Amino acid sequence: MIDIPYQAKLQQTIEFQVKKALEEDLDGIDGVDVTAELIEQDKVAKGRLITREDAVICGIEWFNGVFKALDPSIKLDWKCKDGDKVSANDTLCEIVGNARNVLTAERSAMNFLQTLSGTATITARYVRELKGTDCQLLDTRKTIPLMRLAQKYAVYCGGGRNHRMGLYDAFLIKENHIISTGSIKNAVSIARQNHPTTLVEVEVENFAQLDEALDAGADVIMLDNFSVDELRTGVAINQVHSHTAKIEASGNVTIETLRDIAETGVDFISVGALTKHVKAIDLSLRLEM
Repeated sequence: MIDIPYQAKLQQTIEFQVKKALEEDLDGIDGVDVTAELIEQDKVAKGRLITREDAVICGIEWFNGVFKALDPSIKLDWKCKDGDKVSANDTLCEIVGNARNVLTAERSAMNFLQTLSGTATITARYVRELKGTDCQLLDTRKTIPLMRLAQKYAVYCGGGRNHRMGLYDAFLIKENHIISTGSIKNAVSIARQNHPTTLVEVEVENFAQLDEALDAGADVIMLDNFSVDELRTGVAINQVHSHTAKIEASGNVTIETLRDIAETGVDFISVGALTKHVKAIDLSLRLEM
């Protein structure tokens, strides 16, 4: 597994998700796979897990966790690791073990791997578009419920970086927060009083709000749905202000517009599609008896 700051928390998440996935498939942990019971109890199977398309791999620990939870004696010989780029028809893993247990584990294990590899793969495509710029690609909180850490880890494997993990580790002051507190200045001031060491980000929709966020001393300012020309102007305004913040672009970002946005000089581009529009990677497990 790639080293990330939330390693311990992620390991706990993997264990929880694997347990719940198996309970879902087997109608509780003591359930049975009625189709796998068609096979002789002591039958041994060999298998190869392959990818049918180019991909960046992510989710090996989830895959391993499913097999180990069902049968620790199953042998998994990986030919790649999380973050590796693989090509169509590459063998990812060789599997040897009890045929019943291999087949019972197969779908739950592959569901994790194909989904997380999908996120890592699209992230890597976006990151390639930013090559040669100083701009960094960020994810968002637009994730599958209960898959937040997993998907953010997948973004990391694809070369992106994580925005805030949740509502607890950074402020993101948006339109409704501003309305509720009366102004950007008030919102930032209250944030500093409540949690002095926590990063404060403000989302703005126009240049007047940008000026107010800069005057308030925000750490990061998100320019929401600004055009490329407006982003360039926003960066220039920030550069000459007495307080400079990190500038983030967000809103309707696509792979086609990414490079133009990065070249405006923004520090970050956040893209909800990395985790919201999930296209799983096509994987196949072929068994030999």
